[in-house]
Amino acid sequence: MPMYEYRCEANGQLVEVQHKMTERLLTWGELCERAGIATGRTDPQAPVEKLMSAGFISGGTEAGADSGTCGAPGCGAGVCAGGF
Repeated sequence: MPMYEYRCEANGQLVEVQHKMTERLLTWGELCERAGIATGRTDPQAPVEKLMSAGFISGGTEAGADSGTCGAPGCGAGVCAGGF
């Protein structure tokens, strides 16, 4: 399952979470729930922005899981399947 990094403009925090490629997190509240952290003083409806994928955590059957490296400069991670 891919790992994604999100940023909340309202509080400047960066949070990494795992979720399916088809799932979208749009608010600080959704992100906190997925990450298992408290929303704190930030409005749960504050928008968040997905910054990047940190690649796949397990081989599984995700795209690129059997391909070794993705070929991106400095990859070496193995199964990022273009999510660099």
